[in-house]
Amino acid sequence: PSKYTSDESLDDARECARLLGCRHDVISIAPGVSAFDEALAEAFKDTKPGLAEENIQARLRMVALMALSNKFGPMLLTTGNKSEMSVGYATLYGDMSGGYNVLKDAYKTTVFALSKWRNRVRPEGALGPDGPVMPANVITKPPTAELKPGQTDEASLGPYKALDDILYCLVEKEMPVPDVVESASISQATFPFPRIWP
Repeated sequence: PSKYTSDESLDDARECARLLGCRHDVISIAPGVSAFDEALAEAFKDTKPGLAEENIQARLRMVALMALSNKFGPMLLTTGNKSEMSVGYATLYGDMSGGYNVLKDAYKTTVFALSKWRNRVRPEGALGPDGPVMPANVITKPPTAELKPGQTDEASLGPYKALDDILYCLVEKEMPVPDVVESASISQATFPFPRIWP
């Protein structure tokens, strides 16, 4: 956690570990963030905090996770899904780091659907316990990296349903942008960003 990590997220992580029956450690990145704030103070002088400071947090998490991986052996998995990776909403040397990306071909809406399904079904031969393996709150709360106050993914990306419709048309169907505009289920009301295409 960092200073922006909510109690809700801490509770969700603890409950997820309990449901999975796995070890749960809390390793704060706050001392690392403070160290980088101090180290970069002169270089960042007279600038407003922004993306650089946010991404330091994601990268410090990766450093801690890679240290655990190197020390104890389990492979670190990346967490970016196809929606985030397609639009660059993942941090290089942060959540893009790891030995394998399990979600690389799953859009965010697919990740939500798979999560709900896995909480109901344990496939034959699958590892892990029967029953839910993640708190329902992990699936239903607005997604956020919690790298700044009040941050949510959809405030930056628009609704995932609209984004995934657009990405499906562009990536899977290789449709031209004007055709995507006509066929994807988007509108100014649900995707509140200016249209930059003709």
